[in-house]
Amino acid sequence: MTASRLKSVLATITAGATMLALSAIPAHAAAPGGVYQGLDHCPLSSAAMKDPANLQVGCVHSVTNAGSITIGSTTVAFDDPITVQFGVYWPAGAPVREFPDGSVANIYSTVPAAKGRTLVAEPLEVTLPGIANLIPGVTSVFAKVELAGPITDFVPLATGGNTPVFALPVKLRLSNALFGSRCYIGSERAPIMFSPTTGTTNPPAPNRPATGDPGTLRIEPDPNGFQTLAAGFTGATLVDNAYAVPKANGCGLLPGTLDPLINLAFGLPSAAGRNAVVFSRNDTTFAVSPDLDDLNQALAASATS
Repeated sequence: MTASRLKSVLATITAGATMLALSAIPAHAAAPGGVYQGLDHCPLSSAAMKDPANLQVGCVHSVTNAGSITIGSTTVAFDDPITVQFGVYWPAGAPVREFPDGSVANIYSTVPAAKGRTLVAEPLEVTLPGIANLIPGVTSVFAKVELAGPITDFVPLATGGNTPVFALPVKLRLSNALFGSRCYIGSERAPIMFSPTTGTTNPPAPNRPATGDPGTLRIEPDPNGFQTLAAGFTGATLVDNAYAVPKANGCGLLPGTLDPLINLAFGLPSAAGRNAVVFSRNDTTFAVSPDLDDLNQALAASATS
């Protein structure tokens, strides 16, 4: 099914439904299963998702199983899965993004998962340019991707188009025996801003356009007859090679004393057009409903059916 068709299907479950009781799945309830597998960290009880003015509410669970991040001349592979999960709502203002063909898609606001589980990633080992890696953590650096702000501009129906699916601000926490506990590349004030697409990028030189892959799109009505719709894609590749990377900050046993060394080693700041990120073998589940009570019931029923 095409993205255009998916837009048409999702349009049938937009605003107008009367909001019922806004209950959340109890903490002890079994995790959602079936078409809603992985959505057990959705923040269903958050105030933002309970707002009766919302036109739609939903849950997202996305796992990237491979890929890489490039900063200047340094490329590091993602050896372990990276999980991104959050709740979404389409607010009363009904924001949309228009595509070149004249079609439009909903722009969702996001709600972070509880207990800091919006982005879950293992540290990556990064060899220092020009230094032989003899003792991991001493002659190399462990870099962990962390959130540097809220995920914004989530447009699931951008899949397959040349526009970002979401904006993801991150920072890289660097760990090394000499770097101290607060050594970062990027920060809340100056994040590394990923805006990945499954289409084709338009980066500044010297980078050239890169093309992702929307994978296999799927749309499934709720198996128990609820209004909630399960959508998503499997085997997708999202790319971005148009972002900039700021200087290091807070590095050294005396914070900041080793910032110049990190900047020199990685060529920081690194201007847009010299960096890239690839999220490949990505599997994403998106459950969306015009009614929070209906969404709660659909997820609960999937855990017991």
